[in-house]
Amino acid sequence: ADLNRVLQRTSSALAQRLMSVTSTTLCIIFTSVCGIQHLQRGGKEHFSLFESFWFVMVTFSTVGYGDFKPDVWPSQLFMIVMICVAITVLPSQIEKLVVTWIERKTMGATYSRHRAQNEKHVVVCTTTLHSETIMDFLNEFYAHPKLQDYYVILFSPCELDSTLKIIMQVPIWSQRVIYIQGSALKDSDLARCRMQDAEACFILCPRSYQDRNAADQHTIMRAWAVKDFAPHCPQYVQIYRPENKLHVNFAEYIVCEDEFKYAILANNCLCPGISTLVTLLLHTSRGQEGQTSSEEWIRIYGKCSGNEIYHVRLGESRFFGEYADKSFTYASFHAHRKYGVGLVAVKSAGPNSQIQLNPGPRHVMQASDTCYYMSITKEENTAFVETPVVPERGLDRVPSLREPVKKTHRKLSKLISGKQSQQQLSSGAGVSSASTAAAAAATTAAAAVAVDSSAAASAKKPLCKSTSNTLLVPGTSSAAATNFGGIDRSRRGSTVSIGGGGRRPSIAPVPSCDQALMEVVEFKVPTCDDEQEDENMPETLKDFPPVLPYIGNAPCLSHILRQKRSICCLNLADDCEHCDYSCARDYNWTNRGIIVCADYASNGLYNFILPLRAYWLPKSTLQPIVLLLEKQPDRYFLEAISHFPLVYWMIGSIDNIDDLLNAGILYSDSVVVVNKESSNSAEENTLEDCNTIIAVQTIFKLFPGANIITELSQSSNMRFTQFKADDFLQMSMSKMEKKERERGSHLSYMFRLGFASGSVFSASMLDTLLYQAFVKDYLIAFVRLLLGIDQARGSGHLTCMQITGIDMWIRTYGRLYQKLCASTCEIPIGIYKSFNKTGVNENGENDDATSHVSVDFEKDRPPVDHTQAASPAEALEKHEISHMIRYRMEYLRMGHKDYEESVLQQQPKDSVSYVIINPPYDQKLETGDIVFLIRPSSLSPEASPLVSQRRNSSSFQTPPEQRRSSSAAGSRDYTSAEKLAVPLVQSAPTMD
Repeated sequence: ADLNRVLQRTSSALAQRLMSVTSTTLCIIFTSVCGIQHLQRGGKEHFSLFESFWFVMVTFSTVGYGDFKPDVWPSQLFMIVMICVAITVLPSQIEKLVVTWIERKTMGATYSRHRAQNEKHVVVCTTTLHSETIMDFLNEFYAHPKLQDYYVILFSPCELDSTLKIIMQVPIWSQRVIYIQGSALKDSDLARCRMQDAEACFILCPRSYQDRNAADQHTIMRAWAVKDFAPHCPQYVQIYRPENKLHVNFAEYIVCEDEFKYAILANNCLCPGISTLVTLLLHTSRGQEGQTSSEEWIRIYGKCSGNEIYHVRLGESRFFGEYADKSFTYASFHAHRKYGVGLVAVKSAGPNSQIQLNPGPRHVMQASDTCYYMSITKEENTAFVETPVVPERGLDRVPSLREPVKKTHRKLSKLISGKQSQQQLSSGAGVSSASTAAAAAATTAAAAVAVDSSAAASAKKPLCKSTSNTLLVPGTSSAAATNFGGIDRSRRGSTVSIGGGGRRPSIAPVPSCDQALMEVVEFKVPTCDDEQEDENMPETLKDFPPVLPYIGNAPCLSHILRQKRSICCLNLADDCEHCDYSCARDYNWTNRGIIVCADYASNGLYNFILPLRAYWLPKSTLQPIVLLLEKQPDRYFLEAISHFPLVYWMIGSIDNIDDLLNAGILYSDSVVVVNKESSNSAEENTLEDCNTIIAVQTIFKLFPGANIITELSQSSNMRFTQFKADDFLQMSMSKMEKKERERGSHLSYMFRLGFASGSVFSASMLDTLLYQAFVKDYLIAFVRLLLGIDQARGSGHLTCMQITGIDMWIRTYGRLYQKLCASTCEIPIGIYKSFNKTGVNENGENDDATSHVSVDFEKDRPPVDHTQAASPAEALEKHEISHMIRYRMEYLRMGHKDYEESVLQQQPKDSVSYVIINPPYDQKLETGDIVFLIRPSSLSPEASPLVSQRRNSSSFQTPPEQRRSSSAAGSRDYTSAEKLAVPLVQSAPTMD
């Protein structure tokens, strides 16, 4: 009895059924053998024990050879009874066994205790198992070499669909993936998964739910059940709504889709293509996509898409080990020049230390620091091929700087204390004679050691102060800058003019920490207003938002109104007692706005506003934000956004042209279309984006020049955004996508023009962020800092600049890297390039070499009359659209003059845009290229001597009428016409 009780507790249902059938069969056979052998003793033929067993087996199998047979009636009657018993009992037992086996097959296997003790496994828990979601997880999970021996358990209450059943039969997955059907709320099912022994539990959101709150509730219950059953099992939780993070804050890693989605869409308005850059960084690739193409842009785009974020301890790194006791910018530039890796962040050793994006020269690299860098492969998988180091000209004149850092600090403190007693500031120039002489000496030393761009910066280099416009050719500054304050600056940088046919202009070397500290010269910064006052801009300050829409939102320093607006003033389309405006045209904004189209205002929409009101943005560049909603927003949400300047909302639909005109589409830079959560196709998941796609296509037809940024739920539907049936390049990209898919790439959609340009984004791409966090536990925090969801003291922020014609003397990405690190201490991380599609044939190839040019070169070409060039049908369609919009504007009392002058009614330039992540050192720059930068933070607790020196020197080299002082947030000024073109005109000062 005790043995039976133990077997019932430890055995599964299938094992018990199998044991029952086996024991019943053996009992019948044993009874028959013994009975026939005993009764046959009274007959003529005596059976031995083996002959009796042979006779029973032949009889039960219905073969009946006849070589042995009972010859007495007791034996014959006994066999009749045993045959009847076998026919009656065994079929019922076998039927129960088969039913149990079928049910077991449907519910999946059970992960045994023995396997859990000897193998490593992770559990993926979700409501429904979609083939695309599971394949994305498996491809990302097993892309890491250290995870090849892990087993993946798919845990879901639903059965596998036909596609997944076929995939599970593939040998590469059938041996490592186990499916178990059950509920996470049942301890028995959790025990079948051996959840208490799992290395991790991934709880994914069900994408088939239209009610996101209900989906989050299911996720929360699963997380609670897993925590109750296996409290030591690490949880990786994916959730939709940011207000629901409060219930799963015990999880080790949480990815809120709405937070990341809206932050990426907002950054796309500031830096075009940032969604593509982030998505490619989060996906595992080896840069093999597109390498068989004959197009150069496809090959470089595919190769650089393999860059990912990796980490390594500086003391154990060959990439960065030699840069101990050097500044961060020094290490970043030289590591990129030498190994082609981009150092973008660092984390100091300490219990409360955080990741810092580009902390700037104030951070001195230590052996215990953790370095975060971009590279195609990890350091240990890289074949080191070092470029030859070219000795720099002028280094023989530089004194040795090999003293220890502590000794240098002591000398510096004595130097500063001695100079402070003699320093006297003059009222006119703001510089004493002593400091002027010191500045002249430092300037002469810096000019003497300016190096050529191809020269590699080796060990120690003198400090070189940059001009206010850091990309201007050295030695070509204005007359006022040439001799300002009695200092001769005509020989700064290169000694030969760029137009004189001599040597190419040189760039100052990136200073190391020792040089920055040895050559600190204090100046008095002239003060002036950094921003022009706008009569339409309300009075603001830089502070933390006083009202947060949900619990768990990290406070971010932003532009906040000194006095919040009334709730009635937030409605753009309704006038109130405070203002009588009824449409965007009446407000007469200085900057062009941003329209966000959504079905309703979720709390995640708050994360769209934060990056667009970040503290580092100059006040004069803040763009109006109009929320075009189909439902009335919650009052608490309105209270939260009422503290931000230039944020409005109105009831309307993206399908209604009157609502778009009232929202100010003619006066907007970007139109962000958020995918609707309500779907009109419950039968087919791939059609759930049809509402959004058709609406975007309608806007694209009505306003061809509009910059539309679209969010979809299915990545496969990105090909339909701004679809053109007669576009040969789109058709060629479709063929390339099929080829890459056949080659096994899970990033085949990367060559779709909408994704490459950053105009379309799928929230499902964020799933890989949660998957990679299992190996890269820092990745979620890194991306949150990069997108501006979180802020950290000393950590930089994402921004961009545009290459103009006067910046083309830089020529290459490596020279730009050096110029930025040596002047403003900014770190470039990628390039957003565009070229004209005019010369593209039907095979997607360029007919001539002149077709691959920057879009900005098209400005020099004569305008093309698209109406005459188009077919009669297209011309008629354009005329009807123009007539309809004019009529609607007259009906709304707007007047059609704005439409005639708007660029949105003009045909856009037929161009292709793409992102190059961490380009090689010799990548050529072109006019119109947009460079992604990580700017040093202005929230550092103390100013960097290097940055202060550059800031002061810059202010003396620029005429007062062309100079703006740094803002309180430490950001460079923009003009409304520059928009995304952020010129390098100031350094990154620190906040007072």
